Amino acid sequence: MDFALGDEQQDCRDRAREIAQKKLLPEYRTRERAGRIDPELRRELGAAGLIAPEIGVELGGRGLDRVTSGLVTEEIGRGDINVAYLQVVGSLVGQILAGNALPDVAGRWVPKICSGEEIVGIGLTEPHAGSDAGMPRLTAVRDGADWVLDGVKSLSFAQDAAAVVVFARTGPSQARGKDISAFVVPLDLPGVTRELYSDMGTTAVGRGAAHLDGVRIPADSLLGEEGRGFTQVMQGFDFSRALIGLQCIGCAQQTVDETWEHVSTRQAFDRPLSKNQGVSFPLAEAETLLTAARLLCYQTLWLKDAGRPHTAQAAMSKWWAPKTAYDVINQCLLLHGQYGYRTELPIEQRLRDVLGLQIGDGTAQIMKLVIARQRLGRELAP
Repeated sequence: MDFALGDEQQDCRDRAREIAQKKLLPEYRTRERAGRIDPELRRELGAAGLIAPEIGVELGGRGLDRVTSGLVTEEIGRGDINVAYLQVVGSLVGQILAGNALPDVAGRWVPKICSGEEIVGIGLTEPHAGSDAGMPRLTAVRDGADWVLDGVKSLSFAQDAAAVVVFARTGPSQARGKDISAFVVPLDLPGVTRELYSDMGTTAVGRGAAHLDGVRIPADSLLGEEGRGFTQVMQGFDFSRALIGLQCIGCAQQTVDETWEHVSTRQAFDRPLSKNQGVSFPLAEAETLLTAARLLCYQTLWLKDAGRPHTAQAAMSKWWAPKTAYDVINQCLLLHGQYGYRTELPIEQRLRDVLGLQIGDGTAQIMKLVIARQRLGRELAP
């Protein structure tokens, strides 16, 4: 594996870093208080090619590799972990639509995702089920040339999403993962109502639910084959799990950088705090852990680009990187003492925001189950 960045990769990372440091970082806490991300900021990221850059040029992307998408995600995460989720969801849903939607449907939505004009959310889980995504209560029933949907789906960007990709039961089987189809559903249709959640973190992402009550969508809204949505469309999550890991790593690395600066300039007992091993050694450990987690995430994306198996590595990235980021940020908060505990600094918000990504898009327990099944097979794994 070549660790050197190509010119285009370096250019994308530099653009993302500049926006993150100059625009995102200073307004990180302001966006939490507002409870949303300004659509104009979203369009600015899209215009800079920083949303779903791996999507083909014919659909509005830049046709770059997935490693570049990871570089962009990590840099944006340094400025604002919540804004980075725009890129994660954009890449995930953009990939799903580009690979599974009919050409006219993909052409309608994917360029708008890449440009930042619209958000298309992902509605996999349901309020009653949590991690048990293979047993949806949302149903889709054929009625002439249309499908009629009834049920509830949780999603991020519930306030601002123009549409959502959902997974619904379309057949008689009640077995886990069977007779499930995927659809793209515009959220301005009759029968759609939105509910906003009150979360302890990631408030700018605006999690919530879409209630679908007899919502009628045309037949071309189906993604992939009828009854096989869970197995076909779910493959895209291996990609996004590595991106989520880098989203968290970027946030944690920014906090570590700020903490090195703090302990180097703050005096105690007539010398800088950094002269104490009990201060500098935890930060050295944090640098080591973040480097290891970062390499795991980029290995996953490299395997994805190479067309090689990467499901286990993606699951490792998803459970370990957010946990590592949380532990590192928590240690940095403690090293700031009373200042870290106060809300004037962004550390406490980062701690809350990263915590949510230990839950969303697959808990650690589910990821470890995926890893065990990759090694043992379903017959021997839990």
